[in-house]
Amino acid sequence: MASIGVAATAPFGADVLERIAHRHEILFVLTRPDSAQGRGRKVAPPAAKLVAERLGLPVLQPERLDGSVELPAETIVAVAYGLLVPSGLLDRHLWLNVHPSLLPRWRGAAPVERAIMAGDAETGVSIIRLVEALDTGPIGAQERFAIGPEDDAGAVYERAAEGAARLLDPLPEAFEPQPDEGTTYAEKIAPDDRRLDLSRPADELVRRVRALSPHIGARGELEGRPVTVWRARVAGDGSFEPLEVQPEGGRRMEYAAWLRGLR
Repeated sequence: MASIGVAATAPFGADVLERIAHRHEILFVLTRPDSAQGRGRKVAPPAAKLVAERLGLPVLQPERLDGSVELPAETIVAVAYGLLVPSGLLDRHLWLNVHPSLLPRWRGAAPVERAIMAGDAETGVSIIRLVEALDTGPIGAQERFAIGPEDDAGAVYERAAEGAARLLDPLPEAFEPQPDEGTTYAEKIAPDDRRLDLSRPADELVRRVRALSPHIGARGELEGRPVTVWRARVAGDGSFEPLEVQPEGGRRMEYAAWLRGLR
Protein backbone atom coordinates (compact mmCIF):
# COMPACT_ATOMS: atom_id res chain seq x y z
CA MET A 1 0.00 0.00 0.00
CA ALA A 2 1.48 3.30 -1.16
CA SER A 3 1.04 6.70 0.49
CA ILE A 4 -0.16 9.14 -2.18
CA GLY A 5 -2.07 12.32 -2.80
CA VAL A 6 -4.96 12.47 -5.26
CA ALA A 7 -5.85 15.47 -7.43
CA ALA A 8 -9.42 15.12 -8.67
CA THR A 9 -12.49 17.26 -9.29
CA ALA A 10 -15.00 15.84 -11.79
CA PRO A 11 -17.18 12.72 -11.31
CA PHE A 12 -14.69 10.48 -13.15
CA GLY A 13 -11.98 11.58 -10.72
CA ALA A 14 -14.33 11.02 -7.79
CA ASP A 15 -15.06 7.49 -9.02
CA VAL A 16 -11.37 6.62 -9.33
CA LEU A 17 -10.68 8.14 -5.90
CA GLU A 18 -13.32 5.94 -4.29
CA ARG A 19 -12.02 2.81 -6.02
CA ILE A 20 -8.39 3.31 -4.95
CA ALA A 21 -9.02 4.59 -1.42
CA HIS A 22 -8.88 1.08 0.08
CA ARG A 23 -5.80 0.14 -1.98
CA HIS A 24 -3.59 3.09 -0.96
CA GLU A 25 -3.14 5.48 1.93
CA ILE A 26 -4.59 8.75 0.62
CA LEU A 27 -2.80 11.58 2.42
CA PHE A 28 -4.96 14.32 0.92
CA VAL A 29 -7.32 15.11 -1.94
CA LEU A 30 -6.46 18.19 -3.98
CA THR A 31 -9.54 19.58 -5.72
CA ARG A 32 -10.91 22.78 -7.22
CA PRO A 33 -12.72 25.35 -5.08
CA ASP A 34 -16.49 25.07 -4.62
CA SER A 35 -18.28 26.75 -7.52
CA ALA A 36 -21.69 27.76 -8.84
CA GLN A 37 -23.36 24.80 -10.54
CA GLY A 38 -26.61 23.88 -12.26
CA ARG A 39 -29.47 26.05 -13.40
CA GLY A 40 -29.83 27.73 -10.03
CA ARG A 41 -26.09 28.53 -9.98
CA LYS A 42 -25.86 27.53 -6.32
CA VAL A 43 -22.36 27.17 -4.92
CA ALA A 44 -21.63 23.47 -4.45
CA PRO A 45 -18.57 21.29 -3.81
CA PRO A 46 -16.97 19.28 -6.63
CA ALA A 47 -17.78 15.58 -6.84
CA ALA A 48 -14.33 14.54 -5.60
CA LYS A 49 -14.68 16.64 -2.46
CA LEU A 50 -17.95 14.91 -1.58
CA VAL A 51 -16.29 11.50 -1.88
CA ALA A 52 -13.22 12.63 0.07
CA GLU A 53 -15.32 13.96 2.94
CA ARG A 54 -17.40 10.78 3.06
CA LEU A 55 -14.18 8.77 3.25
CA GLY A 56 -12.75 11.06 5.94
CA LEU A 57 -9.85 12.27 3.78
CA PRO A 58 -8.19 15.69 4.14
CA VAL A 59 -9.27 18.09 1.36
CA LEU A 60 -7.12 20.88 -0.11
CA GLN A 61 -8.83 23.56 -2.23
CA PRO A 62 -6.31 26.30 -3.04
CA GLU A 63 -7.64 29.27 -5.02
CA ARG A 64 -4.52 29.08 -7.17
CA LEU A 65 -2.28 26.11 -7.88
CA ASP A 66 1.28 27.40 -7.86
CA GLY A 67 4.63 26.80 -6.22
CA SER A 68 3.40 28.14 -2.90
CA VAL A 69 1.02 25.20 -2.44
CA GLU A 70 2.42 22.52 -0.12
CA LEU A 71 1.39 19.00 -1.08
CA PRO A 72 2.54 16.45 1.53
CA ALA A 73 3.15 13.43 -0.73
CA GLU A 74 5.94 12.32 -3.03
CA THR A 75 3.49 10.80 -5.53
CA ILE A 76 0.21 12.38 -6.62
CA VAL A 77 -2.39 10.69 -8.83
CA ALA A 78 -4.19 13.26 -10.98
CA VAL A 79 -7.49 12.28 -12.57
CA ALA A 80 -10.05 14.71 -14.01
CA TYR A 81 -8.57 17.48 -11.88
CA GLY A 82 -9.16 20.21 -14.45
CA LEU A 83 -6.17 22.51 -13.92
CA LEU A 84 -2.70 22.54 -15.45
CA VAL A 85 -0.03 21.63 -12.92
CA PRO A 86 2.75 24.26 -12.96
CA SER A 87 6.31 23.19 -13.67
CA GLY A 88 7.44 23.93 -10.11
CA LEU A 89 5.03 21.37 -8.71
CA LEU A 90 5.76 18.90 -11.51
CA ASP A 91 9.41 18.98 -10.51
CA ARG A 92 8.65 18.65 -6.80
CA HIS A 93 6.50 15.48 -7.02
CA LEU A 94 5.92 12.43 -9.17
CA TRP A 95 2.55 13.04 -10.84
CA LEU A 96 0.69 10.09 -12.33
CA ASN A 97 -2.18 10.99 -14.62
CA VAL A 98 -5.19 8.75 -15.33
CA HIS A 99 -6.48 9.37 -18.85
CA PRO A 100 -9.54 7.48 -20.19
CA SER A 101 -8.23 6.61 -23.65
CA LEU A 102 -5.58 4.53 -25.36
CA LEU A 103 -2.97 7.26 -25.62
CA PRO A 104 -1.81 8.74 -27.91
CA ARG A 105 -5.34 8.43 -29.33
CA TRP A 106 -7.68 11.08 -27.94
CA ARG A 107 -5.40 13.36 -26.03
CA GLY A 108 -7.36 16.24 -24.58
CA ALA A 109 -10.49 17.20 -22.70
CA ALA A 110 -13.20 14.81 -23.95
CA PRO A 111 -11.61 11.47 -24.85
CA VAL A 112 -14.59 9.26 -24.02
CA GLU A 113 -17.10 11.45 -25.82
CA ARG A 114 -14.94 11.77 -28.93
CA ALA A 115 -14.24 8.04 -29.07
CA ILE A 116 -17.97 7.24 -29.07
CA MET A 117 -18.78 9.97 -31.60
CA ALA A 118 -16.07 8.61 -33.92
CA GLY A 119 -17.50 5.11 -33.71
CA ASP A 120 -14.37 3.58 -32.15
CA ALA A 121 -14.81 -0.13 -31.46
CA GLU A 122 -12.53 0.05 -28.43
CA THR A 123 -10.90 2.48 -26.07
CA GLY A 124 -9.20 2.12 -22.70
CA VAL A 125 -7.41 3.85 -19.87
CA SER A 126 -3.79 4.95 -19.62
CA ILE A 127 -1.58 5.84 -16.66
CA ILE A 128 1.11 8.31 -17.70
CA ARG A 129 3.72 10.40 -15.96
CA LEU A 130 2.44 13.95 -16.08
CA VAL A 131 4.53 16.44 -18.06
CA GLU A 132 3.91 20.02 -19.15
CA ALA A 133 2.72 19.17 -22.67
CA LEU A 134 -0.90 18.00 -22.74
CA ASP A 135 -1.31 14.21 -22.30
CA THR A 136 2.11 13.46 -23.84
CA GLY A 137 3.87 11.88 -20.86
CA PRO A 138 5.36 8.39 -20.98
CA ILE A 139 3.01 5.48 -20.37
CA GLY A 140 3.36 3.40 -17.21
CA ALA A 141 0.33 1.15 -17.72
CA GLN A 142 -2.56 0.77 -20.13
CA GLU A 143 -5.71 -1.33 -20.38
CA ARG A 144 -8.04 -1.62 -23.37
CA PHE A 145 -11.69 -2.61 -23.57
CA ALA A 146 -14.47 -2.72 -26.13
CA ILE A 147 -17.09 -0.01 -26.56
CA GLY A 148 -20.39 -1.84 -26.82
CA PRO A 149 -23.00 -0.77 -29.40
CA GLU A 150 -25.28 0.55 -26.64
CA ASP A 151 -22.63 1.94 -24.28
CA ASP A 152 -23.03 5.59 -23.40
CA ALA A 153 -20.31 7.81 -21.96
CA GLY A 154 -21.34 6.90 -18.42
CA ALA A 155 -20.73 3.20 -19.06
CA VAL A 156 -17.34 3.86 -20.67
CA TYR A 157 -16.20 6.18 -17.88
CA GLU A 158 -17.20 3.53 -15.32
CA ARG A 159 -15.21 0.86 -17.16
CA ALA A 160 -12.23 3.21 -17.38
CA ALA A 161 -12.40 3.88 -13.61
CA GLU A 162 -12.46 0.14 -12.91
CA GLY A 163 -9.40 -0.31 -15.13
CA ALA A 164 -7.58 2.62 -13.55
CA ALA A 165 -7.96 1.09 -10.10
CA ARG A 166 -6.38 -2.14 -11.35
CA LEU A 167 -3.52 -0.32 -13.10
CA LEU A 168 -2.72 1.71 -9.99
CA ASP A 169 -2.35 -1.37 -7.76
CA PRO A 170 0.58 -1.35 -7.49
CA LEU A 171 1.66 2.04 -8.83
CA PRO A 172 3.57 1.76 -12.13
CA GLU A 173 7.31 2.29 -11.84
CA ALA A 174 8.54 1.88 -15.44
CA PHE A 175 7.46 4.20 -18.25
CA GLU A 176 7.73 4.02 -22.05
CA PRO A 177 7.42 6.99 -24.46
CA GLN A 178 4.13 7.25 -26.29
CA PRO A 179 4.30 6.08 -29.93
CA ASP A 180 4.50 8.73 -32.62
CA GLU A 181 1.74 7.17 -34.70
CA GLY A 182 -1.98 7.33 -34.05
CA THR A 183 -2.19 10.67 -32.26
CA THR A 184 -5.64 12.31 -32.22
CA TYR A 185 -7.07 15.14 -30.11
CA ALA A 186 -10.31 15.19 -28.18
CA GLU A 187 -11.48 18.80 -28.19
CA LYS A 188 -13.71 20.04 -25.39
CA ILE A 189 -17.42 19.58 -26.05
CA ALA A 190 -18.79 22.81 -27.52
CA PRO A 191 -22.42 23.91 -28.01
CA ASP A 192 -22.37 22.82 -31.66
CA ASP A 193 -21.32 19.31 -30.60
CA ARG A 194 -24.60 18.99 -28.72
CA ARG A 195 -26.76 19.81 -31.72
CA LEU A 196 -28.64 17.00 -33.43
CA ASP A 197 -28.93 17.70 -37.16
CA LEU A 198 -31.72 15.31 -38.12
CA SER A 199 -30.59 15.36 -41.75
CA ARG A 200 -27.49 13.39 -40.73
CA PRO A 201 -27.34 9.56 -40.80
CA ALA A 202 -29.19 7.87 -37.95
CA ASP A 203 -26.17 5.92 -36.66
CA GLU A 204 -24.16 9.17 -36.39
CA LEU A 205 -26.99 10.81 -34.42
CA VAL A 206 -27.28 7.84 -32.06
CA ARG A 207 -23.52 7.92 -31.39
CA ARG A 208 -23.81 11.62 -30.53
CA VAL A 209 -26.62 10.91 -28.07
CA ARG A 210 -24.64 8.07 -26.47
CA ALA A 211 -21.49 10.21 -26.26
CA LEU A 212 -23.31 12.99 -24.39
CA SER A 213 -25.31 10.82 -22.00
CA PRO A 214 -25.89 10.88 -19.06
CA HIS A 215 -23.95 14.04 -18.25
CA ILE A 216 -24.33 16.63 -21.03
CA GLY A 217 -27.20 15.78 -23.36
CA ALA A 218 -27.73 16.14 -27.10
CA ARG A 219 -30.10 18.90 -28.19
CA GLY A 220 -32.54 18.73 -31.07
CA GLU A 221 -35.97 19.77 -32.30
CA LEU A 222 -38.65 17.10 -32.37
CA GLU A 223 -42.26 17.73 -33.35
CA GLY A 224 -41.31 21.40 -33.59
CA ARG A 225 -40.19 21.55 -29.94
CA PRO A 226 -36.67 21.82 -28.49
CA VAL A 227 -35.71 18.82 -26.37
CA THR A 228 -32.66 17.10 -24.92
CA VAL A 229 -32.33 13.53 -26.14
CA TRP A 230 -30.81 11.14 -23.60
CA ARG A 231 -31.33 7.77 -25.31
CA ALA A 232 -31.95 6.81 -28.93
CA ARG A 233 -31.51 3.96 -31.41
CA VAL A 234 -31.55 3.23 -35.10
CA ALA A 235 -35.06 2.02 -35.91
CA GLY A 236 -35.80 -1.03 -38.01
CA ASP A 237 -36.31 1.15 -41.09
CA GLY A 238 -32.93 2.82 -40.55
CA SER A 239 -34.31 6.07 -39.15
CA PHE A 240 -33.34 7.89 -35.94
CA GLU A 241 -35.63 6.86 -33.08
CA PRO A 242 -35.50 8.81 -29.79
CA LEU A 243 -36.20 6.73 -26.69
CA GLU A 244 -35.82 9.18 -23.79
CA VAL A 245 -36.18 12.95 -24.00
CA GLN A 246 -36.39 15.97 -21.73
CA PRO A 247 -38.42 19.01 -22.76
CA GLU A 248 -37.17 22.44 -21.74
CA GLY A 249 -37.91 22.99 -18.07
CA GLY A 250 -39.26 19.47 -17.71
CA ARG A 251 -38.11 16.06 -16.56
CA ARG A 252 -36.69 13.13 -18.47
CA MET A 253 -39.33 10.79 -19.86
CA GLU A 254 -39.90 8.09 -22.41
CA TYR A 255 -40.29 9.53 -25.90
CA ALA A 256 -43.63 7.78 -26.38
CA ALA A 257 -44.97 9.38 -23.18
CA TRP A 258 -43.79 12.79 -24.32
CA LEU A 259 -45.55 12.34 -27.65
CA ARG A 260 -48.78 11.40 -25.90
CA GLY A 261 -48.54 14.58 -23.84
CA LEU A 262 -48.45 16.66 -27.02
CA ARG A 263 -51.79 15.35 -28.28
